[in-house]
Amino acid sequence: MKKLILFTFVITLCSISCKDKKNISHTLDTEPKLEADGVPSQSPSVSPTVKIIPIEHATAVVEWNDITIYIDPIGGAEAFKGQKQPDLILITDIHGDHLDIETLQALDTEKAKIIAPQAVADKMPKEFTPQIDVLHNGESKERYGINIEAIPMYNLREEAKKFHEAGRGNGYVLNIGNERIYFSGDTEDIPEMRALQHIDRAFICMNLPYTMTVESAADAVLEFKPKQVYPYHYRGKPEVSDVAKFKTIVEKGDPNIQVIQLDWYPNDEY
Repeated sequence: MKKLILFTFVITLCSISCKDKKNISHTLDTEPKLEADGVPSQSPSVSPTVKIIPIEHATAVVEWNDITIYIDPIGGAEAFKGQKQPDLILITDIHGDHLDIETLQALDTEKAKIIAPQAVADKMPKEFTPQIDVLHNGESKERYGINIEAIPMYNLREEAKKFHEAGRGNGYVLNIGNERIYFSGDTEDIPEMRALQHIDRAFICMNLPYTMTVESAADAVLEFKPKQVYPYHYRGKPEVSDVAKFKTIVEKGDPNIQVIQLDWYPNDEY
């Protein structure tokens, strides 16, 4: 009788042990889910990963928790088909590839706060006045639990200073969740960009004659050392920047910096 009880106990114990091993194996074999930009989502014990969705050129959608941010929205309502309505809109400059009044009017932006430099605010129709928060270079503001820093953006080359003079436009650093995310706007490798610290993701422009060369962009990145860098705003006329060259320079200079290429020109043939 004792042998029968012992045998039953051993069989039961083995059954439980095998079941637990099966569950553990299933957990370990599960691959992490990827966000739109190919970055693994974080575990439930930390803040959800910020999701970056490229739209075109300098335009992006940022999602975090239930907050949606539009960066320099252009392209009409069609460009944002399937996207969530914005809670926050950041505009960097007055040029048409950053400020598009028709797109703002076509989108459902009634409940959105708009962060912009004074030069942009001056060009906005009065219907948007109650929504606008003016942010000058060096200032910061918190909205929806996100601290937004206005970073200068301007040209250094004499022949390019007419495009972006100092003090007019804003780059932005978003302190969002556990990350610091930088959008350069239209700039060259200015001291204020080189002085940035603790940047997790940097979206860096590079196109001539309006912003900076691939070499200048790479040199700046190697100085402020973001964890990840995303080339954007890299096509223009007649110059098209060599983002593959940018990637090579950065990774050779510092292999710890990850260069990630997103599709910023989905409608182009090349």
